[in-house]
Amino acid sequence: MGVPAPGRQRRPLAALALVLVLALARAGQSPRPAERGPPVRLFTEEELARYGGEEEDQPIYLAVKGVVFDVTSGKEFYGRGAPYNALTGKDSTRGVAKMSLDPADLTHDTTGLTAKELESLDDVFTKVYKAKYPIVGYTARRILNEDGSPNLDFKPEDQPHFDIKDEF
Repeated sequence: MGVPAPGRQRRPLAALALVLVLALARAGQSPRPAERGPPVRLFTEEELARYGGEEEDQPIYLAVKGVVFDVTSGKEFYGRGAPYNALTGKDSTRGVAKMSLDPADLTHDTTGLTAKELESLDDVFTKVYKAKYPIVGYTARRILNEDGSPNLDFKPEDQPHFDIKDEF
């Protein structure tokens, strides 16, 4: 992966803004500042990697199913040298589904997972991550197509946690 052309780095953010404005228009609401917590943001793989728990003064983030969670409050589990640190700084959906820390499983790819693994993924996503940790954004892969254009199938209001009035 080479260095992006000038202006290309802003394209994912512009695409996210477009998707969110369309969602807000569909919901009949105008954008407004968040009443609690930071606004939801879009993370590229490179940006998410900066939050892997290696630096003491940085928050610790991990993504599951394309949703980025701030797991800093669980530093004893996710911080540097902690048992689940391998999950941080990336979308570790497959690893969560398989209950695996194998580097080959630390990916967003769910291809070939069994029904039991997918059920486990949904259970952990809901009962652990959504229940315990604040959502700080999405991975770019969830919102954008490979070419950087908006994924028109992504509807923020249809996401399992999403409440426009709470997040914007």
